[in-house]
Amino acid sequence: MDAVLTLQDGTIFRGKAFGAKTSLCGEVCFNTSMTGYQEILTDPSYKAQIVTMTYPLIGNYGVNTADVESYKPHLSGFVVRELSPVVSNWRADTDLDTYLKENGIPGIQGIDTRALTKRLRVEGSMNGFLSTEEISDEDAIAKAKSWEGLLGVDYVKEVTHPEPFIWDEKDELSRDFRLIQGLEQSDPRNFFHPLPEADLNIVALDFGMKYNILRRLRQHGFRVHVLPANATADQVKALNPQGVFLSNGPGDPSAVGYAVQTVKDLMDHGYPMFGICLGHQILGQAMGGKTFKMKFGHRGGNQPVKDLDTGVVEITSQNHGFALDSDTLSTDVEVDRINLNDQTVEGLRHRTKPMFSVQYHPEASPGPHDSTPLFQRFRDLIGTQGS
Repeated sequence: MDAVLTLQDGTIFRGKAFGAKTSLCGEVCFNTSMTGYQEILTDPSYKAQIVTMTYPLIGNYGVNTADVESYKPHLSGFVVRELSPVVSNWRADTDLDTYLKENGIPGIQGIDTRALTKRLRVEGSMNGFLSTEEISDEDAIAKAKSWEGLLGVDYVKEVTHPEPFIWDEKDELSRDFRLIQGLEQSDPRNFFHPLPEADLNIVALDFGMKYNILRRLRQHGFRVHVLPANATADQVKALNPQGVFLSNGPGDPSAVGYAVQTVKDLMDHGYPMFGICLGHQILGQAMGGKTFKMKFGHRGGNQPVKDLDTGVVEITSQNHGFALDSDTLSTDVEVDRINLNDQTVEGLRHRTKPMFSVQYHPEASPGPHDSTPLFQRFRDLIGTQGS
């Protein structure tokens, strides 16, 4: 079955369809990760985006239900050079084509993803339309041109969990999977490292949180009370947390003013805070900063970030199309990390209050683990305030 991808500038890519038989609009972007496609599919930060994978072969290890990052995929379409016809991995539960069909996501393969990526790098991310149904080129281009885009739209409210919950109360979802070579196991998919005691209670504001963030927090001894994105400061305070975590999420950070106000109110209370990705941008806005839309954003597992205090460079996992404008931040805020490719803000901290944030994803999934110590930094920060 044929499929078509069109861009708002009139560019047309025709290829072979896979996934669901449907048509969706979204912002067309690219991700440079070589693996981790199922984590990318289920990252809520990709809401309303059509993701192009730059690595040419996708789908070879299938999909397993243990490694998903949300309750369902949230993106609008998936673009690959070649969909692997063979699934070969002992942990796989299904194949990529079937998984997308089950979740209503269209895919297109067989197009020149290198040409598409080059176009997006030169012209910037563009609105697009992906269809696996019969449609004329003219109608497909018109759909791409008429889509509203991401600017000013609140997509957080569409991906946040609507009700509060405590993550992993029975300690069954956060244990760190390990394959032990040479060990006889009746079920090697179920070998895990034990978890430490959950001795610190925190609140996590869910703007579109990846599950591996919650896993990492629990692995570092946090008991996490998850509240929806529209939770008020009073609702947070009622849980008497020892710290507050601000999660990742999709869309334009300037469209979630209610979250910025909540964080402002919590800042006055003095809670230790840690924000990542959208949470970083929300914290930055609460500190007086403004955000801007990047040309094509950072999406992949190989972004170099320099710690300005130590000079150490971390290779990081990232997924964002907006960034903080460092010139608009309050003098109470210090930028302590920058991206070495374009010098954009990658980390900040308050000079007098116990709060910090990073633009990237220390939990990875997919990506390198260079930034995992940031979870311990949050724990140490809470301990300092309690002493």
